Amino acid sequence: MLMCNEPDFICVWLDLVHLVEEVLPDLKKDNMALWVVDHTAASEEFNSLLDKVESMSGESSSDLPKVNIMSNFLFIFTSGTTGLSKAARVGHLKAVLSMAFFEMCGATSEDIIYITLPLYHMSASLLGIGGCIQLGATCVLKKKFSASQFWKDCVKHDVTVVQYIGELCRYLYNHPAVPEERAHRVRLAAGSGLRSDVWRQFVQRFGSRIKIREGYGLTEAGIGFLNYTEEVGPIGRAGYFNKLSMPFELLRHDPVSYEAVRTPAGRCIRAQKAMNQFLGYAGNQVQSEKKLLRGVFKDGDVFFNTGDLLLHDDQDFLYFRDRIGDTFRWKGENVSTTEVSEAVGLLDFIQEANIYGVTVPGNEGRAGMAAIVLQQDHKLNGSELYDHLVKTLPAYAWPRFLRIQTSLDVTETFKQQKVKLVTEGFDPDVTHDLLYFLDVSQKDYALLTVSLYQDIVNGKIKV
Repeated sequence: MLMCNEPDFICVWLDLVHLVEEVLPDLKKDNMALWVVDHTAASEEFNSLLDKVESMSGESSSDLPKVNIMSNFLFIFTSGTTGLSKAARVGHLKAVLSMAFFEMCGATSEDIIYITLPLYHMSASLLGIGGCIQLGATCVLKKKFSASQFWKDCVKHDVTVVQYIGELCRYLYNHPAVPEERAHRVRLAAGSGLRSDVWRQFVQRFGSRIKIREGYGLTEAGIGFLNYTEEVGPIGRAGYFNKLSMPFELLRHDPVSYEAVRTPAGRCIRAQKAMNQFLGYAGNQVQSEKKLLRGVFKDGDVFFNTGDLLLHDDQDFLYFRDRIGDTFRWKGENVSTTEVSEAVGLLDFIQEANIYGVTVPGNEGRAGMAAIVLQQDHKLNGSELYDHLVKTLPAYAWPRFLRIQTSLDVTETFKQQKVKLVTEGFDPDVTHDLLYFLDVSQKDYALLTVSLYQDIVNGKIKV
């Protein structure tokens, strides 16, 4: 769905029309013009777009609207690291720079590029589709990722370049072998979030000729890295010329408060070895300011806080380690703990909920877990909780594990403590609290026994 800065129109894909129709009365009050990306309109309430575009005559440059290179190109909703989803402003400059991603990875106009990621992600839209336009390359666009069809599509369409996120590669590796996985012509895989162990397994199984180009970037800011070497694992390098063209620093952070560590004089501390312009969030100055660090090394300096934990080694390679703050990544998506907590807290038998992510062996990112305090004289109703989650949250945000507590640990300023909970995870041997696991097939939460825990850890039961 696209809309302008102070919108007087909304443009939607055909399969989203039914969602807009639910709020038509409110849109009519605001005199909102409605457009659908199709050749015909499903109802008189909508205008069709594609037929108009195809019938347009050539326009002279004087007829085209004037734009500032830093003005809004589009909004991309992101969970960020400071709470609920926010509309990150993406300027024309960043959009243009993003289109160079495939070219930087070594793709050319002769390549056929396979994109299976959702277009509401910057990866697929700006880097992917934009990158194909920049190169003049052929784009094979899949509506939805399918592990069983991936390599078959690559062979069918003679694909030479694929775009990934780390979870996608793991799905492919865990899928049963198919003949096409060795008959393809893919020479380059470009993306982000690829774990080192999956990286090695992916290349070993699907072809050593595949060059991996692992990158790192943010929707909110222009910082980005790209590992153009053959070193497995890094997201890029932090050498002299990198910092010269794109100034950044890695700062020490407090693992409890998730804040940058400061000296008694109020200055931040550079992390020992072992991010371009931030436009802000549309209509949300408070959240925009939270992403900025001021007075880092001297009065007046301002740094953008990525909210990511990176490792800088003695060879200047940078490695992505984790998200910090109010989000964690699961199934390739950022999960806002605030959003999940608010949704879970709407149930009348739940008094309080603390949401965090826990590591599950064999899985990328961290699975959602909820430490819950039940209302007095109430019991856990797992099936009701499941039905509520289906109605209020996307599947990747559902808490996969529950921990029932009599009270939640909080700081002196009443902030929920997560570190100890994250460390203990969902192991029934380390806590006397009752633990539950989401059994999607039963649409209910099952008591997490030691044997069930072992089956999850060993991969016999998928999370």
